[in-house]
Amino acid sequence: MPVVTLYLDRLQKLVGVKANKILKVLPFLGLDIEEEQKEFVRVEYSPNRPDYATDVGIASGLQGLLGVKKGLVKLNIKKEKKKFLIKSDQSVKKIRPFLSAIIAKNGKLDDESIRQLIALQEDLHFGIGRRRKKASIGIHNLDSVSSPLRYTTVPKDHKFVPLAMTQSITIKEILEKTGVGKEYSHILGNKSKVPIILDANNQTVSFPPIINSALTAVSTGTVNLLVEVTGIDKKAVDDSLSVVSATLQNLGFTLCDVVVDSKNSSEAFKARSIPLDPLLVNQILGLNLTITQICDSLKKCRLDAIPRGKKIVCSIPRFRFDILGAMDLVEEIALGHGIENLSPSLPPSVSVGQKSSVTKKLDHLSHIMIGLGFTEALNSSLTSKQVLYDYTKRDSSQIIEVAESKSQEYAVLRDSILPGLLGNLSKNIHESYPQKLFETGVVFSKGSPIAETITLACVSAHKDTSFTEIKSILQAALKTDSNIICKTVASTHPTFARGKTADIILNDKKVGTIGEIDAEVIGNFKIRVPVSGFEIMLAGFIF
Repeated sequence: MPVVTLYLDRLQKLVGVKANKILKVLPFLGLDIEEEQKEFVRVEYSPNRPDYATDVGIASGLQGLLGVKKGLVKLNIKKEKKKFLIKSDQSVKKIRPFLSAIIAKNGKLDDESIRQLIALQEDLHFGIGRRRKKASIGIHNLDSVSSPLRYTTVPKDHKFVPLAMTQSITIKEILEKTGVGKEYSHILGNKSKVPIILDANNQTVSFPPIINSALTAVSTGTVNLLVEVTGIDKKAVDDSLSVVSATLQNLGFTLCDVVVDSKNSSEAFKARSIPLDPLLVNQILGLNLTITQICDSLKKCRLDAIPRGKKIVCSIPRFRFDILGAMDLVEEIALGHGIENLSPSLPPSVSVGQKSSVTKKLDHLSHIMIGLGFTEALNSSLTSKQVLYDYTKRDSSQIIEVAESKSQEYAVLRDSILPGLLGNLSKNIHESYPQKLFETGVVFSKGSPIAETITLACVSAHKDTSFTEIKSILQAALKTDSNIICKTVASTHPTFARGKTADIILNDKKVGTIGEIDAEVIGNFKIRVPVSGFEIMLAGFIF
């Protein structure tokens, strides 16, 4: 999750409220306080709220909950008589077809504002922009360029001075020799021509999605900005531009429109309307709020709400693309009303809930493993290909990947628990040994629909661990839980050491694997001691 540093003296000035009150309200914006010092706090925010990547965005939310300012945060776009123009060539349509832009004038930037703008830019690149593929942002010194700009393509021998450099180099050299070029060159593929933005004097402004020109570098002396966003997804481009525009407006800049291919950029910033039924709000929250109270709660979350008969029409600013429907508005109302003002109540049900038989069995097995000296772990069902397959040397042909995952760490549904436990060990190498972990949970395998199976896995890490030790743990757990006696038959497995691996057999059927972890796998996880472990399917004989 992304983290932003908030300096309390700046935040007090932005919000208009003392720091002690601010610190009490921060968690109710959905911000987790990671670190608190005398001069600053570090807070973690949700990737679906990139407007909270800067202190000005968070200050706007705080002003609403604290009652300093309420209602819709409007993006006020000034229409200038002398239009700033950007023209797109047909040549970019098959490479990176979409471009949108805004101008921000008469503002002041300090070092901290610039640092936060860069952090916002990179967070948007990583999230909405899908690592710059869907959208990438360029922020430029407006006074260094001349209108009209031209969005076109050039061959790779085109030369300019990239940002943070002093010498002119070719695009080919940028892609092959610079860090940013190597990281993002795959987005452009092997095309002979690449997208470029040139000004009226044929000076290079930007080479999207790779790097800006040094010509347009932004500093504390910059008072006028040009923001351009290019990409292959129109919504991602407009979403990114709306967040940057809202941030610049909060920083004190005046936003001015840009005409891109005869279309005014201000058209992309219109607020949306969503109808809301007050009955739904009260039913979900268990409250009895009036329409007036609901509207006031929404305004505290920097939205607008107007009663129309028995319904409410809510206005959503363009940069709040996290709000998709009525249930999202109910969540906003809960925040505006105050989470601390919600009180729990028992549901009006005649039935009494109880644990299922499967849950009872798993609880019993967990208590046995704890009694054998193991600590229970709880890992996410989503993990990374690196942990699940690469580090463990397992076959990834049946991988189940999440479409367009926002994080490489949570991009694959696990088909085994054991790699996650090895990952836990790798993060605890500075703790004392022995370390003994276990986990019961669901693993997934390809099918229609995807099949789910509950397994038990455990690892033992210390200098004297062995096949004999881990087998005794397996047998003790099964015998104590269900009086089950299993067999082990020598076998091979890429995760386990050759000659120290066995299949777990029950009723002439393989139900798992046990053994000492392969030395290469241990090295991949950077674990410093030998490890043994097993994983066994529980369905069919434990429950």
